[in-house]
Amino acid sequence: MNIINLISDTITKPSKGMLDYMYSAEVGDDVFGEDPTINRLQEKAAAMFGKEAALFCPSGTMTNQIAIKVNTKPLDEIICDHYSHVYQYETGGYAFNSGVAVNLIHGQYGKITADQIKSAVKPVYDWLPISKLVVLENSCNKGGGSYYTIDEVQPIKKVCDDNGLILHLDGARLFNVIVETNEDPKDIGAEFETISICVSKGLGAPVGSLLLGPKGKITDARRFRKVMGGGMRQAGYLAAACEYALDNNILRLKEDNNRAKILGVEIEKLHYIQSVYPVHTNIVIFELGNGLQSEEVVEKLKTKGINCAAFGQTMIRFVTHMHIGDDEVNDVVGIMRGLY
Repeated sequence: MNIINLISDTITKPSKGMLDYMYSAEVGDDVFGEDPTINRLQEKAAAMFGKEAALFCPSGTMTNQIAIKVNTKPLDEIICDHYSHVYQYETGGYAFNSGVAVNLIHGQYGKITADQIKSAVKPVYDWLPISKLVVLENSCNKGGGSYYTIDEVQPIKKVCDDNGLILHLDGARLFNVIVETNEDPKDIGAEFETISICVSKGLGAPVGSLLLGPKGKITDARRFRKVMGGGMRQAGYLAAACEYALDNNILRLKEDNNRAKILGVEIEKLHYIQSVYPVHTNIVIFELGNGLQSEEVVEKLKTKGINCAAFGQTMIRFVTHMHIGDDEVNDVVGIMRGLY
């Protein structure tokens, strides 16, 4: 049975071109700053977003956690949507690694507004944490791939500036957004103090995320990466994959987004589907009706050759990626139509 794997875009594997590029990489010891491929990747990513420096890390969770660390001190708090990855899926690392609290906002599909952030800022009392860092996720995984445009970010940035807050972007799937909005990455970079970008999702690298920001904060970030166990040696082979992905795989993300939109339209027609989140990028989240439970449906789909993820008792997530073509989309639609 051929498996159609929609469980995540993290399951992508390197193409032959990427593997050949990795094989030819020149490497050194990155802990000493002597891996030329990593150095080149960091310079490329920083320049792409108009930032002074970048740091190559194993995962997006690490880049987010380091960003929280360099932008806060213990007894501060971060403000974010309750769907945010830094709150939902990073094991409470904000508290463990940085000693900060979290102030959750209930936005719409993972997106929060300037007014909501302004209302969330705490007054300065001894018994309250100090509001310090705002984290936006673009696109928002748990929000169904929803995204912010620059026009939506700018009033948020003004509230941050007016209230002494720092703005960080969890851009794990940021390039899926950029191919939709056609915005200049440098314009995005201008709105945020730090940015995390992931290259191991739709872009197809096997490992790798980067933290972008001011030179001083990236210098501090190197120390925190080391204490977290993230200092790597001849990791230029991995950096080469990320460099290849940034050079070759960004524009094709539009195909993933378009296929997700087709799935969303077709799934919404099914009698046993209660609702589908608006599909903006490469994530499709839908809610089951007819008393169906997500674990039951996920297991049934697996017997039909579709892997996917339960996203709660009645919610399921599909994620499109470079290994899902038109044929796979058609097969998924056909299987879903005949499932119940």
